[in-house]
Order: sequence, then C-alpha cells, then structure tokens
Amino acid sequence: MDFRDPPKTAAWQHIKARAGFEVVYFRTTGEGWRIQGCTTAVEDGSTWIVDYELELDSAWVTRSAHISGRSAAGRVTRSIISSGEGHWLVDGVVASELDGCLDIDLESSAMTNALPVRRLSLAEGERAEAPAVYVRAGELAVDRLNQSYELVRDKTGRKRYEYSAPSFGFEARLAYDSSGLLHDYPGIAIRVT
Repeated sequence: MDFRDPPKTAAWQHIKARAGFEVVYFRTTGEGWRIQGCTTAVEDGSTWIVDYELELDSAWVTRSAHISGRSAAGRVTRSIISSGEGHWLVDGVVASELDGCLDIDLESSAMTNALPVRRLSLAEGERAEAPAVYVRAGELAVDRLNQSYELVRDKTGRKRYEYSAPSFGFEARLAYDSSGLLHDYPGIAIRVT
C-alpha cells in the first residue's frame, strides 16, 4: 500500500484507557523524517508527560529516539539508537534482547503505530510480524514487544489493519488515513486533526 506524505502536524485524543492528548510535528530531512511529539495523560489516577524526537530513514525505519518523561516520581530520559538493521543501544548500552526490531512503539503514543504500517507497506490480505522496541510511559522502561499487522477490508470495503500484541492479549482493528497515520485505535485514541 502506498502512502502520501504525512501532514505537518497531527493530534490524537486518548480515550477510555486514559485521558489525555498527543500532538506531533513531521519534518523531512535529507535522509528521511524527524518526528517531534508530546503526549500528556492521566491514567489510573497518575499523571505523566512524554516528549519525544524520532529520526527515521526514508523507508520509515527508526534510526534514533530521544525521549523525556515527567511524572510525580520525577524526570527520566532515554536515548535509543538503532543500527537500522535491527541492533540497538539504550542509553549507550547494547540491548541484544531488542535484536530484530526495526520500530519504536511508545506506550504513550498513537502516532508510533504508523511506523510499522508505513515501513511494511502491506498488500491486502498480507500479514507481517513487526517486533518493536516498546517504551513504557512514566518510567520509560524499555522492552521488546512482539506484534503483527494484517491489511484487510472491513464490511464497507475500507482498508483496515488487524493488530495483535500477544504479550498483552490485545487485538484490535485499526483504521489509518491515506498518509499511514492512525485514525481510530479502539479504546485507546482517536485522531482529532
């Protein structure tokens, strides 16, 4: 599936799982894309803010992520650097448990679900595994998240992605726009601009 370039900015409102908002800015670079975003939320009575800057190559493979989180517990930062071939450094330390991941998935962000969808560019009926470097909101703990995407058509004929994250026992049908940005993430977020 071919995608058009993303807009200069996009925003999502968190729903059900948490209350909050995410705002993102997209900029082209000589080698790909720079994505800067901020998300704020109240979840289970706790508040947090996550600021991030992602560098992607022209194929939407994550090259680096610089993340800063704030909560009542204080401030924490993470620097996550990729070889572009599935090897990672987290705060300067080799993280071999992340080998094979090509994407960053921020728990706080609806936008990061665009990364594997754009990178994979699936054909209808095609399914692919897309393990990601998963960064939790709040404490910014880093783990591996095994997940998959399958491009399908819904009852009205619109293209959707069947998403699965087995470690969370989570499955959803996700709607994206023509630029590959998430429009509707049931129970998590909806695009507002």
